Amino acid sequence: MTQRIAVVTGGLGGLGLAICRALARTGRRVVAADLPASAGQLDRFHAQTAGLDVETATVDVADFDACAAFVRDVEARHGALDILVNNAGITRDATLRKMDKAQWDAVIGVNLDSVFNLCRHAVDGMQARGFGRIVNISSVSGQTGNFGQVNYAAAKAGLHGFSMSLAREVARKGVTVNSVSPGYVETPMTKAMPDDVRDRTVAAVPVGRIGQPDDIARAVAFLTADDAGYITGANLPVNGGLFMSF
Repeated sequence: MTQRIAVVTGGLGGLGLAICRALARTGRRVVAADLPASAGQLDRFHAQTAGLDVETATVDVADFDACAAFVRDVEARHGALDILVNNAGITRDATLRKMDKAQWDAVIGVNLDSVFNLCRHAVDGMQARGFGRIVNISSVSGQTGNFGQVNYAAAKAGLHGFSMSLAREVARKGVTVNSVSPGYVETPMTKAMPDDVRDRTVAAVPVGRIGQPDDIARAVAFLTADDAGYITGANLPVNGGLFMSF
């Protein structure tokens, strides 16, 4: 069977690392794409992916032309780009009354524009080859809203609208497009929460714990499997029951 080539944006972060490992363990060749990293960051990443078919690449996902060049490079070196996981994301939290234009633009650029930038250049090859899996990492905040996150919630809600629309456009060519909406996940950001805030957060989650990056990675591996071709335009919540809906 042909080895699938997977790209994971934000691949050097905690969630990105877990997704890279999960995909590599299913036999994918993985390209972890991220902004330039320090030697220490790269050493830690390679230590945690040792023995797996994972490489790193540098790209600014908010730059349309840089994304075009990146996709061309992956296809030229590997012969295809079969799986695209749009995981890159940032926060610039503030209430709307205090949010400046730079905070809005930064979050929309990285969290939403990036998905257009990469999908726009990747889908043609996927359709021509008759296979593609795109997973956009959204958030429970995109479903419920969150105080001080109008920029982040707008971008994450927009991801699912994007996913449903693109799914309709490419479904007959063997390409699926889905989103995954994590709840609270163990990351440096949640680790930095004050103890009382963290305790209240955990208390609100029906399963009684913060999610782990591997919880999200398993969902991504499921949606990107070769035999997951009948699931498209879906949003898969992975939030411990924090938000439930049809």
